[in-house]
Amino acid sequence: MPKMKSHSGSKKRFKKMGSGKIKRAKAFRRHHAWAKNGKKIRQLRSGEHFQGTNEKRVQKLLPN
Repeated sequence: MPKMKSHSGSKKRFKKMGSGKIKRAKAFRRHHAWAKNGKKIRQLRSGEHFQGTNEKRVQKLLPN
């Protein structure tokens, strides 16, 4: 059976950390900055880790 190809879009969006967790960017940061206060924009800057079932799904898409 041939090897599974890794998902190109996932390679660009997610990063595997040393601990094995997968890091992603937070949503709602792209548009309408005038409607968000500075605190909200600062909090959206930091990344976030996947949790539970979502992490398992994304790990299948990424290369080993």
